[in-house]
Amino acid sequence: MSANDRPVGQPNSTTHDSAFLKACRREAVPHTPVWFMRQAGRSLPEYLKVREGIPMLESCMRPDLVTEITLQPVRRHKVDAAIYFSDIVVPLKAIGIDLDIKPGVGPVVADPIRTRADLARLRDLTPDDVHYVTEAIGMLTGELGATPLIGFAGAPFTLASYLVEGGPSRNHENTKAMMYGDPELWADLLDRLAEITAAFLKVQIEAGASAVQLFDSWVGALAPADYRRSILPASAKVFEAVAGYGVPRIHFGVGTGELLGLMGEAGADVVGVDWRVPLDEAARRVGPGKALQGNLDPAVLFAPTAAVEAKTREVLDAAAGLEGHVFNLGHGVLPSMDPDALTRLVAYVHEQTAQ
Repeated sequence: MSANDRPVGQPNSTTHDSAFLKACRREAVPHTPVWFMRQAGRSLPEYLKVREGIPMLESCMRPDLVTEITLQPVRRHKVDAAIYFSDIVVPLKAIGIDLDIKPGVGPVVADPIRTRADLARLRDLTPDDVHYVTEAIGMLTGELGATPLIGFAGAPFTLASYLVEGGPSRNHENTKAMMYGDPELWADLLDRLAEITAAFLKVQIEAGASAVQLFDSWVGALAPADYRRSILPASAKVFEAVAGYGVPRIHFGVGTGELLGLMGEAGADVVGVDWRVPLDEAARRVGPGKALQGNLDPAVLFAPTAAVEAKTREVLDAAAGLEGHVFNLGHGVLPSMDPDALTRLVAYVHEQTAQ
């Protein structure tokens, strides 16, 4: 049976017993599994070489390039999972939204969504819209073997923020103005984005992804009451839509210490934690029944090896009582980071946690 024919509720048997998936399921592991957000990217010279002269969105639509870039950190660092190389705005581009990823800026939307009439531009996403994703994941799972592939998507709030603001925003003033000033339009916008996001994740799972992560990069800008009322329903809709596939669902946001319990409540099996909250405290906030992912401060990797190991030991000690733990950074790999520091970090976590 190919990955494409996998029935709902039957995860990929090749990767089922991997340390990463065991940790996500809160089962005993041979060692704490490690992967890094943005592990495939600008910190690797081999990435810069293959991406030279190719715009970001174009690179996300070339299966051969996606495959090579996704595999690079697995080869180099010996991480326990690969993360599919893409960008959170890919599904928006695929349905015809006029946007581009500008170097040094990020996603920029030519015509922001501000009115009810604008919602008509957010049509349904079909598998044919992202056929290159299906093709790339088929190539990847063949190469990865027993190493799991994590699919991902941007969460409805973060996608809405880019669409409403027209690009990255420090204060999210237009986004919050809509959320507070026209709650019905806001709810309809997030519901449409939840449907698009769920469809994008389904494509990745049906192609062979062993787990999925929902990135809510900007949601830390919200208070808990606003999250519960205005965000949680849409995120929950995404998680519920893919629940039947039986693959672990990870939820991560930046600056979300006050939202950790709510993010778990949205339906994640694994809650990602940034570096601001120790994992033992994060477990108290999230509550039982969830694994945690995190959470070394990425900036620590610029310190000498002894200091990196000492800070890593603090993370591992804080995680000692968790039901399940996937080691990660508290945010993504930084472009100027020494790749060898990441390779040493993977080896150190494996060595320190080997059973």
